[in-house]
Amino acid sequence: MSFDGKQFASSAPTQPGVYVMYDANEKCLYVGKAQNLRKRISSYFRASGLEAKTLALVTHIERMEVHITRSDSEALLLEYNLIQELKPRYNVMMRDDKSYPYICLSDEEFPRLKFYRGSTRGPGRFFGPYANAGAVREVLNQIHKIIPLRQCEDSVFKNRTRPCLQYQIGRCSAPCTGEIDAEHYRDDIRQASLLLEGDDTTLDAELNRRMTESAERLGFEEAARYRDRIRQLRKIKTGQFVAHLDGDVDVLAIARIDRRFCIALLTVRDGRNLGQQFFLNTAPRNTDESEIMSAFISQHYLRHKSPGEIITHEDIDDNNLIQNALSEAAGRRVIIKTQVRGRRDRWLDMARINAASHLERDLEDRGRNLDRFKDLARILNLERLPDRLECFDVSHTMGEKTVASCVVFDQQGSMNSEYRRFNIRKQTHGDDYAAMAEALERRYRRVLDGEGRLPDMLLIDGGKGQLSRAISILDDLGVSGVVIVGVAKGLERRAGQERLFLSPKGPPTILDPASPASHLVQAIRDEAHRFAITGHRARRQKSRTASRLDEIPGIGPAKRRALLHHFGGLKEVRKAGVEDLTKVPGINRMLAEKIHLTLNP
Repeated sequence: MSFDGKQFASSAPTQPGVYVMYDANEKCLYVGKAQNLRKRISSYFRASGLEAKTLALVTHIERMEVHITRSDSEALLLEYNLIQELKPRYNVMMRDDKSYPYICLSDEEFPRLKFYRGSTRGPGRFFGPYANAGAVREVLNQIHKIIPLRQCEDSVFKNRTRPCLQYQIGRCSAPCTGEIDAEHYRDDIRQASLLLEGDDTTLDAELNRRMTESAERLGFEEAARYRDRIRQLRKIKTGQFVAHLDGDVDVLAIARIDRRFCIALLTVRDGRNLGQQFFLNTAPRNTDESEIMSAFISQHYLRHKSPGEIITHEDIDDNNLIQNALSEAAGRRVIIKTQVRGRRDRWLDMARINAASHLERDLEDRGRNLDRFKDLARILNLERLPDRLECFDVSHTMGEKTVASCVVFDQQGSMNSEYRRFNIRKQTHGDDYAAMAEALERRYRRVLDGEGRLPDMLLIDGGKGQLSRAISILDDLGVSGVVIVGVAKGLERRAGQERLFLSPKGPPTILDPASPASHLVQAIRDEAHRFAITGHRARRQKSRTASRLDEIPGIGPAKRRALLHHFGGLKEVRKAGVEDLTKVPGINRMLAEKIHLTLNP
């Protein structure tokens, strides 16, 4: 029985909400939102005036359902959640980009200004988002020139016994060793917050007042410090990262070729131009640009804080609904503009140009990458063109803190969200074969359990020995249909002279260093090596900076600092006897025995 859309629409409610369309196989076709469900659903089943995409969609509908919501904002949120869950065929799907960097002011007695990525719902205060990491580091560098705040990690801060080099060069006030008290440090934090909020004028006036007061009471050294801050502040105010726009604004522009599109987002926060970010994706055929932009704004600003003003050159669907929903979510008015003049119009033109340029480069890279896949398939005489390649590598320092990496490439390039690292659990003592075997087993056992998919080709960084081990592991797991290739370094370990082994007993295939296939193998192998060594270094550094005192119940930051200050370092604490430990304020005999036993098992 075919679906009667007109009858369904006539009985649909007139409240705001979300509608979901399904095909005969119960697969979701489309998820949409509406201020008036009956009016919106009726528009799909009128006799004429439908676009080609809508006609194709309507012919596949076998069932619809509606979800009534209390407000436009709730409808927008429900639509986003259902799109992420059901992945409808005809919706524009935006990737969940979590890469926005922020400046975070930590929530501690002596807060730290730091580079931060991730959720902004945790403790601390967040400034941003910034368009890229370079903008964050530039701002942090300029702030530390003016206001000397701590930069070190907590593990370093808690265990310092004397000021570091940053204090010597005037980039830190050394609260770790008591060179500045909490009250004066809080004042420096307040000044840094004013700078990050864009309130340069208030900060400039306050520094001038303090410089004058210090000079009048003959505190010339203090006055000189304020003078230097004022000079540096004015240098920054005339720098290139000072804004040409007012307030908080996002400028959006779209470029599209066939199904592929690029959205450029220019970010202005607190009057400062923080650069651009680009979002690349594909849309269903016959989807117009206004629908793509509407989907982007709806989904993007449910994950990230929206500014007061959003500028785009495309009239978007459901403009009023989205404006109301974003305003309700933000707790203030959010305006979406398409008609602007002056500087805003020039910024919009800049975003358009950059979106088109970025899309062209992306399509060129994709075409180049596809040629590399085809060349590799031809050289290895593969029956079909591989679509997904995975490559493993192992990194350690004389067997310590071994980490294995798995990187994934498809015909469009690297798939960063699919990358995985494996901290090797077994004591391999530098045995790369054992480490690789553990990583392969853990990776593909998870795949067999439903996490991810198998690759068409598996590249193993190593020669015949590693290839044999990989074949054995996958056979034991019952994995079939994967082409396994060992990548051995060439003579003198030079890049471009790699040898490929398809069989532990057969001769190697030598690639032409200038061939597209060679470039692909080098790129994926180098990426696996980079990802492995980065993970290994982070794991090794964590073990170096961790203090054994952190493992002892009853030892908090204050007692840890007291122990280190009393004895001069962890080595001396370890040598101390129980009686010596009890002389430290706050350390009773029971705790002293626990410390001595932990450090001297």
